[in-house]
Amino acid sequence: MNSIGPVGKRVLVTGGAGFIGSHLVDALVPDNDVVVLDSLASGDRANVHDDAELVEGDLRDEDALDRATEDVDVIYHQGAVVAVSDTVEDPTRSNAVNVDATLSLLERARDEDARIVLASSAAIYGDPESVPVHEDDPKTPSSPYGVQKLTLDHYAQVYHDLYGLETVPLRYFNVYGPRQGGSDYAAVISVFLQQAREGGPITIEGDGEQTRDFVFVEDVVRANLLAATTDAVGEPFNVATGEQTTILDIADAIVGATGSDAEITHVDPRVGDIRHSRADVSRAKETLDFEATVELEEGISRLVESTRA
Repeated sequence: MNSIGPVGKRVLVTGGAGFIGSHLVDALVPDNDVVVLDSLASGDRANVHDDAELVEGDLRDEDALDRATEDVDVIYHQGAVVAVSDTVEDPTRSNAVNVDATLSLLERARDEDARIVLASSAAIYGDPESVPVHEDDPKTPSSPYGVQKLTLDHYAQVYHDLYGLETVPLRYFNVYGPRQGGSDYAAVISVFLQQAREGGPITIEGDGEQTRDFVFVEDVVRANLLAATTDAVGEPFNVATGEQTTILDIADAIVGATGSDAEITHVDPRVGDIRHSRADVSRAKETLDFEATVELEEGISRLVESTRA
């Protein structure tokens, strides 16, 4: 997989001890000198590849940023406050991490003349008027997290247009896979898996007919690798499968994959929940040469296998 990405470069991965970041580090290490910047507040030191250099520090720590970005050629910005609920509870703190620290990182990228690939989010679209959602569709984020990711996304494009910085914002939809924690819809598969393993019940908020576009972490890593070498800089890309799956179907698939006898129960719907989400992936396919290849059934099977005791 890593042959499509950077080779012989000094690469920084912020949040490299976390879910997506650690998988990205694993793919980069064979061909590059990789530095990880992570506070380990939510990431796990055990996730960091032995051949990567770990700079333990907060994104808001200017000294840590200076050490981590020295002489880098490529920056992958995965570090963030990722739980929507945390941004709702403390929007000031999450803005400092998700926006202010990103701005500092963009300045470091300018100083080093480094390409920077940034993790944006489908949350910037809010509740879409229609699906599939194209990159140029209206942005109506409904949480501080969505607003913060939209700001990051805008900054990435402005830094390219204004300063000539090579930026590529990637708008992740619902990523799942090994090493994922359990919070919000992005991790509903991991939550259901844990509930199934514990004997249930598997709890669905609402009727379960709401849909999401779930993409396996291996595919997200491949999109990041492609973003490091593409000529299409300064423009955003949806990273998803282009397929819709109901939450109820996810619960059924988890029960089947684990052989669990856990019951599926329904609780009150989440306030302000988005009903349907699915990405238009045509730009990523045509311009980034990216297309998700891991089918949901295979991805869930691989996740279940990776978490067996």
